Amino acid sequence: MKFVIVGTNHAGIAAANTLLDNYGEGNEVVMIDRNTNLSYLGCGTALWVGRQIDSYKGLFYTKPEDFEAKGARISLETSVDRVDFDKKVVYATSKDGKAIEESYDKLILAEGSAPIAPNLPGKDLEGIHFLKLFQEGMAVDQELAKNEVKTVAVVGAGYIGVEIAEAAARRGKKVLLFDAADTCLASYYDEEFSSLMDKNLKEHGIETHYGEFAQEYLGENGRVCGLKTDKGQYDADAIINCIGFRPNSVLGGDHLERFANGAYLVSRGFQTSDPDVFAIGDCATNYSNALQATTYIALASNAVRSGIVGAHNAAGTAIEGAGVQGSNGIDIFDLKLVSTGLSVKAAEKFGVNVKYVDYEDTQLPGFMPAEKNATVKIRIVYEKGTNRIVGTQLASHYDMHELIHMFSLAIQEGITMDKLQLLDIFFLPHYNQPYNYVTMAALTADKN
Repeated sequence: MKFVIVGTNHAGIAAANTLLDNYGEGNEVVMIDRNTNLSYLGCGTALWVGRQIDSYKGLFYTKPEDFEAKGARISLETSVDRVDFDKKVVYATSKDGKAIEESYDKLILAEGSAPIAPNLPGKDLEGIHFLKLFQEGMAVDQELAKNEVKTVAVVGAGYIGVEIAEAAARRGKKVLLFDAADTCLASYYDEEFSSLMDKNLKEHGIETHYGEFAQEYLGENGRVCGLKTDKGQYDADAIINCIGFRPNSVLGGDHLERFANGAYLVSRGFQTSDPDVFAIGDCATNYSNALQATTYIALASNAVRSGIVGAHNAAGTAIEGAGVQGSNGIDIFDLKLVSTGLSVKAAEKFGVNVKYVDYEDTQLPGFMPAEKNATVKIRIVYEKGTNRIVGTQLASHYDMHELIHMFSLAIQEGITMDKLQLLDIFFLPHYNQPYNYVTMAALTADKN
């Protein structure tokens, strides 16, 4: 069979490796991408821009030669113009203008996502940036290197916005952080947790402006000089937009069925409404174990798993994806927040009737050295009636992030609070307390 993969970032790479490593003999794999590079870990942009790592070079984890060595044909700087789904042909144009036609037996679309660009007055001014691709990260890094750029406005206080706000502050810039929501990280955490990060940001000199809607980019002589919102006008020498992402799902046209936000609607095996076409990564839907329904969650970790599952199914090995929880985390000025599944706020939005329990304690016993210890705050969200765990949030200066994986598995497997309270958790003073916050939260939760 001949497989054509459109898009060679995390999902496309995972699909290509799966096909080449498991089904390479006698099959053909063609990879196409319009970018100049592949495998860029955008989640590391803020670390590089903020000079917490020495170079961006380690953010690329593979190269075209690795796939060519396995027998794939790969074309970068090549734009796919359209797909003829009846004839099963992909039409593309190379960087030198050459027309390319690739027939396929199975097509895997890994088109990814694109930053949401608000259509505001002044959008074409110099000094306005977005963040996703390596080239965009490079442009922001160069912007922050300018001495004349003293104040940076970041629009959007999700993960990327908060991370790049920290990076700009570490580069010595005055930073203004804007969001239409009432707190930062509002899509991932309840206010009791996001407010901890808000306090942390302010303590490190970042000026937060929540509940404000951007209305206009202000400029002088073709260069941005400020931002106007519905509540005020602010000076800024550069603006970085981090409002969110939308699925990049153009090639399917009217041929493929869509989700509400335009993403390709796929099965648990990432097959589209066309049996010979699979869609993976940010351009496709996911199955949420917390909601027990189809949803859309754009994360690199989800993209990799979808690439593996989609490629196996495209090759004829029928397997079902395990579903996702949307597990995530952030570390800003040493404050760590991690979450998985639904927050209370998200559960209400999706009509899931939940209860929750909060608990707070130190990670280690009180007799352990204070410099090794820290308070941990946990919230477990569970379905009313069934007591099924549907979400967890944790916050601490202690590195407790591994624990979120256990809760991710609990959501995937439908574990209840009743089972959690009797979980065999070992005790050693170097690691935890005999009655640690997980056990205590489960024991004190209202499970009636």
